This record gives sequence, structure tokens and C-alpha cells, in this order.
Amino acid sequence: MSPKRLSNLTIVVVEDHDDARTSLGLFLEHLGANVVLASNAFEGIEAVTNRRPNLVLSDISMPDRDGFDLLRDIRALGPDAGGSVPIIAMTALVSRRDRTRMLGEGFRACLPKPFTVDELLETILTVIND
Repeated sequence: MSPKRLSNLTIVVVEDHDDARTSLGLFLEHLGANVVLASNAFEGIEAVTNRRPNLVLSDISMPDRDGFDLLRDIRALGPDAGGSVPIIAMTALVSRRDRTRMLGEGFRACLPKPFTVDELLETILTVIND
């Protein structure tokens, strides 16, 4: 795996679990991405507003505001303010119904937890290259 496969990309990772957020950030940085870590939806919307990322990776199940709330908040920004950024859902909710809902609401892809680094990279590259 080339260490710079994601160079020139800014990725916001919204994950409430510290270890998962840190691990994802380190892995993505190793692949060349500029990573902004957010521990909740409020920090996630702030990161999108301030950094205008190429991609957002968002956990679905978070306290206070979940990944669906974050998706709606980002889309409400409008395209000129970063509201059209692709968002990938990361979730332990993996039923067909859950996946259909996530894609129907506007997530570009769904990564069922736990996922491998290969699945993560493949999903990111697919969404970015779409």
C-alpha cells in the first residue's frame, strides 16, 4: 500500500470513540491525507465549515447528535459552504434496511464496523473517484 495514496485530500473523521478516531487519523495521515479529527457532530460541522474537506467519515451512533443529524447539518450549509462534500457512514448497523436508509438519506457509502484498512481505502477511493 503506497504511503501517499491519499495525498492532497483533506478528510474529516467524526468518531466519538477516542481510540478509533486516533487510529483512523493516523492511518489516513500515513496514506498522505490531511486529517481533521472531530469527537462529535458539533465539531464535525465546524471542521467542514472551516476546512472544506474532500471527504467526511462519520460514525452513525454518537451521543447528542448522530451521523444523520451531521449529514443534514452539512447539507444545509449549501454547496458554496462545503455542504456537498461526500460523506461515508461508519456503523455497526449493517442490516439491508439500515444500509438502504443511509444511502437514501445521502451518505455516499456505508462502511460496516468493524472494517479492514483495505475496505476503508477501497471505499474512500471509490467515493473520491466517483
